[in-house]
Amino acid sequence: MKTAIRVNRDIQSEKKQRATAFREKLTRQGTLILNLVSSPGTGKTSLLEATARELGNRLRLGVLVGDLATDRDAQRLAPFVPVRQLTTGGACHLEISLVEQGWQELGEPELDILFIENVGNLVCPASHDLGEHIRASLLSTTEGDDKPGKYPKMFRTSQVMLLTKMDLLPHLPFCVEDAIEDARLIQPDLDIFTTSAISGEGIPQWCEYLEQQRQKLVANVRASENATD
Repeated sequence: MKTAIRVNRDIQSEKKQRATAFREKLTRQGTLILNLVSSPGTGKTSLLEATARELGNRLRLGVLVGDLATDRDAQRLAPFVPVRQLTTGGACHLEISLVEQGWQELGEPELDILFIENVGNLVCPASHDLGEHIRASLLSTTEGDDKPGKYPKMFRTSQVMLLTKMDLLPHLPFCVEDAIEDARLIQPDLDIFTTSAISGEGIPQWCEYLEQQRQKLVANVRASENATD
């Protein structure tokens, strides 16, 4: 005989509170948090490699990498940036508890930017706040230009869209204009970058955007501190 047990706790509310507390904690120390989301194989790890090569000499970077299994992506990134692998054991998205654990294992350093590479999935991660300041959705030219309309919540909850693997564009039936139009019907305020980790296209512009966003964060923190003095 099965017995139903009622738990009088709002689990989702607790997770949101933890994500908010994590974001506020890192905000106070001037760390910008980015949550990179996409379907599998879009090039999140390659983008992070290119970003670390471009920004690593100017900013203090760290990465938390989410996957169902293995630490292969963390091994790829280790030569470029401090990194910890977050293995979900089959779950299709990262939880704030795993992010907090990974941050502790990283040593809770004072970084300029913390990247969270989420599990490859365009559905589940859209519903989970990991404490990020910016959610960046990646869409590769190998996927097709209709994904924003098919997975609207992911793009609606993002502030940035990166079109990746642009070096393959001449060989694929992918229309950049259609992808951008589809995305902006869902989220008109998206910042959009066209990139290739192979050719380097768009990487300087992407990194300039990251530096600007981090500078805005620090300026807002200082303004808030001055207002309370």
